[in-house]
Amino acid sequence: MAYTEQQIEELRGHLERRRTQLVDEIRGELARSDEQRYIDLAGQVADAGDASVADLLVDIDHAMSVRDIRELREVEAALERIAQGEYGQCDSCGMEIGFARLKAYPTAARCIACQTKLERGHAGTGTPSL
Repeated sequence: MAYTEQQIEELRGHLERRRTQLVDEIRGELARSDEQRYIDLAGQVADAGDASVADLLVDIDHAMSVRDIRELREVEAALERIAQGEYGQCDSCGMEIGFARLKAYPTAARCIACQTKLERGHAGTGTPSL
Protein backbone atom coordinates (compact mmCIF):
# COMPACT_ATOMS: atom_id res chain seq x y z
CA MET A 1 0.00 0.00 0.00
CA ALA A 2 1.55 3.26 -1.11
CA TYR A 3 -0.56 5.58 1.02
CA THR A 4 0.99 7.73 3.70
CA GLU A 5 0.00 7.27 7.32
CA GLN A 6 -1.60 10.73 7.18
CA GLN A 7 -3.77 9.68 4.22
CA ILE A 8 -4.88 6.50 5.97
CA GLU A 9 -5.71 8.43 9.15
CA GLU A 10 -7.70 10.97 7.13
CA LEU A 11 -9.73 8.20 5.51
CA ARG A 12 -10.13 6.29 8.79
CA GLY A 13 -11.42 9.46 10.47
CA HIS A 14 -13.93 10.00 7.69
CA LEU A 15 -15.11 6.38 7.92
CA GLU A 16 -15.45 6.53 11.71
CA ARG A 17 -17.46 9.78 11.52
CA ARG A 18 -19.72 8.25 8.88
CA ARG A 19 -20.18 5.14 11.04
CA THR A 20 -21.33 7.32 13.94
CA GLN A 21 -23.75 9.22 11.68
CA LEU A 22 -25.21 6.01 10.28
CA VAL A 23 -25.71 4.45 13.70
CA ASP A 24 -27.53 7.61 14.84
CA GLU A 25 -29.68 7.64 11.70
CA ILE A 26 -30.58 3.96 12.07
CA ARG A 27 -31.53 4.48 15.72
CA GLY A 28 -33.73 7.42 14.72
CA GLU A 29 -35.38 5.45 11.94
CA LEU A 30 -36.11 2.56 14.30
CA ALA A 31 -37.58 4.95 16.88
CA ARG A 32 -39.83 6.53 14.23
CA SER A 33 -40.83 3.06 13.06
CA ASP A 34 -41.96 2.17 16.58
CA GLU A 35 -43.95 5.42 16.80
CA GLN A 36 -45.64 4.65 13.46
CA ARG A 37 -46.68 1.20 14.66
CA TYR A 38 -48.20 2.76 17.75
CA ILE A 39 -50.19 5.22 15.61
CA ASP A 40 -51.43 2.38 13.41
CA LEU A 41 -52.47 0.34 16.45
CA ALA A 42 -54.25 3.35 17.89
CA GLY A 43 -56.44 3.42 14.79
CA GLN A 44 -55.72 6.96 13.70
CA VAL A 45 -55.94 6.19 9.99
CA ALA A 46 -59.22 7.78 8.87
CA ASP A 47 -59.73 6.45 5.33
CA ALA A 48 -58.18 4.39 2.55
CA GLY A 49 -56.21 7.39 1.22
CA ASP A 50 -54.70 8.04 4.63
CA ALA A 51 -53.93 4.35 4.99
CA SER A 52 -52.10 4.37 1.64
CA VAL A 53 -50.01 7.37 2.67
CA ALA A 54 -49.24 5.74 6.03
CA ASP A 55 -48.17 2.52 4.26
CA LEU A 56 -45.99 4.50 1.85
CA LEU A 57 -44.28 6.31 4.73
CA VAL A 58 -43.61 3.03 6.52
CA ASP A 59 -42.16 1.55 3.30
CA ILE A 60 -39.93 4.59 2.78
CA ASP A 61 -38.67 4.42 6.36
CA HIS A 62 -37.93 0.72 5.88
CA ALA A 63 -36.06 1.36 2.62
CA MET A 64 -34.01 4.10 4.27
CA SER A 65 -33.10 1.77 7.13
CA VAL A 66 -32.04 -0.99 4.72
CA ARG A 67 -29.91 1.50 2.75
CA ASP A 68 -28.26 2.83 5.91
CA ILE A 69 -27.58 -0.67 7.25
CA ARG A 70 -25.99 -1.66 3.92
CA GLU A 71 -23.77 1.43 4.00
CA LEU A 72 -22.86 0.76 7.65
CA ARG A 73 -21.71 -2.74 6.64
CA GLU A 74 -19.57 -1.23 3.88
CA VAL A 75 -18.02 1.24 6.34
CA GLU A 76 -17.31 -1.54 8.83
CA ALA A 77 -15.71 -3.64 6.08
CA ALA A 78 -13.50 -0.72 5.03
CA LEU A 79 -12.40 -0.14 8.63
CA GLU A 80 -11.60 -3.85 8.91
CA ARG A 81 -9.50 -3.65 5.72
CA ILE A 82 -7.58 -0.76 7.31
CA ALA A 83 -7.00 -2.81 10.47
CA GLN A 84 -5.79 -5.78 8.37
CA GLY A 85 -3.50 -3.60 6.23
CA GLU A 86 -5.50 -4.43 3.10
CA TYR A 87 -7.28 -1.11 2.63
CA GLY A 88 -6.95 0.41 -0.81
CA GLN A 89 -6.27 -2.89 -2.54
CA CYS A 90 -8.78 -3.85 -5.25
CA ASP A 91 -10.79 -6.95 -4.36
CA SER A 92 -10.89 -7.98 -8.02
CA CYS A 93 -7.41 -7.40 -9.47
CA GLY A 94 -5.32 -6.73 -6.36
CA MET A 95 -3.99 -3.43 -7.69
CA GLU A 96 -3.98 -0.25 -5.66
CA ILE A 97 -7.16 1.85 -5.61
CA GLY A 98 -6.29 5.48 -6.29
CA PHE A 99 -6.27 7.82 -3.29
CA ALA A 100 -8.57 10.26 -5.11
CA ARG A 101 -11.17 7.47 -5.50
CA LEU A 102 -10.88 6.49 -1.85
CA LYS A 103 -11.20 10.09 -0.77
CA ALA A 104 -14.39 10.46 -2.84
CA TYR A 105 -15.70 6.98 -1.94
CA PRO A 106 -13.87 5.66 1.15
CA THR A 107 -15.69 2.32 1.13
CA ALA A 108 -14.55 1.48 -2.41
CA ALA A 109 -13.45 -2.14 -2.62
CA ARG A 110 -12.53 -2.06 -6.32
CA CYS A 111 -10.42 0.14 -8.54
CA ILE A 112 -12.24 2.21 -11.16
CA ALA A 113 -11.39 -0.22 -13.98
CA CYS A 114 -12.74 -3.27 -12.13
CA GLN A 115 -15.81 -1.43 -10.86
CA THR A 116 -16.58 -0.22 -14.40
CA LYS A 117 -16.19 -3.76 -15.73
CA LEU A 118 -18.52 -5.08 -13.01
CA GLU A 119 -21.16 -2.44 -13.70
CA ARG A 120 -21.03 -2.99 -17.45
CA GLY A 121 -21.39 -6.71 -16.93
CA HIS A 122 -24.53 -6.14 -14.88
CA ALA A 123 -25.97 -3.37 -17.06
CA GLY A 124 -29.49 -4.06 -18.17
CA THR A 125 -30.11 -6.92 -15.78
CA GLY A 126 -33.30 -6.69 -13.83
CA THR A 127 -34.86 -4.08 -16.10
CA PRO A 128 -38.38 -3.41 -14.81
CA SER A 129 -41.25 -3.95 -17.18
CA LEU A 130 -44.99 -3.57 -16.95
